[in-house]
Amino acid sequence: MPQQNGFRPVASVARALTLLEELRDSEQSLGVNELARRIGVNASTASRLLATLESAGMVERDEHGPYRLGLALVTLADRVVSRLDLQSLARPILVELEESTGETATLSLPGEREAITVDSVPSRSSVVSMARLGRPSISHATAVGKVMLAFGGGQLPRERDLVALTPSTITDREKLAPEVALVRERGYATVFGEREVDVNAIAAPVFDRGGNLAAILGLQAPASRLEDPTRLLDSLCDAASGLTRALGGRPRAAAI
Repeated sequence: MPQQNGFRPVASVARALTLLEELRDSEQSLGVNELARRIGVNASTASRLLATLESAGMVERDEHGPYRLGLALVTLADRVVSRLDLQSLARPILVELEESTGETATLSLPGEREAITVDSVPSRSSVVSMARLGRPSISHATAVGKVMLAFGGGQLPRERDLVALTPSTITDREKLAPEVALVRERGYATVFGEREVDVNAIAAPVFDRGGNLAAILGLQAPASRLEDPTRLLDSLCDAASGLTRALGGRPRAAAI
């Protein structure tokens, strides 16, 4: 474990934390002898440490079987995650995303029907696609909106709500449905001049520890510069995965 200058960790606490880390990283439950070997102590020491952790609910087992992480850790994690400020966590990720791609990066949060843009880092290029804070996504005409439809648990808009904003806007539910299914399958959404004729964009979901849609990260740019939004996919997915992990969630791989 890393040590700060002048700080000497309590050996038993450090060993107990190492035990928890070994159980976290293991795909299966582990017995006392195996855990003792992994952290470099004798079996009796490991047994005492595990008994202490078990009494606090940090580890558990069936009768005298191998150990696994306990449910008390879930309570601790919930308390931590509930205090996280998603926008504060996302801000440095947005900055890095803009720096790595050169394009405007956005953070949107799911609402009751639409996602709302709550933060953005504009491109430093001379020609910029600006994101307006507080602006709702349009579910059938934006990359963020399509991610919301695919992962937010909502219904497809009614036919009369599929208003054409540009010649490229999808206005037919029978065409929108497979588009949303494709977004769900591949893990990201794109638009090509569907809300604004000269703007292309790509967006990816961010998940919380319960697997629910927590936020949506997006990149947008003038269509003349971003003919193929998927060229930004790797950077976008890295950012979405990083924010998902920060929220305690499990990233999902995107497929081109």
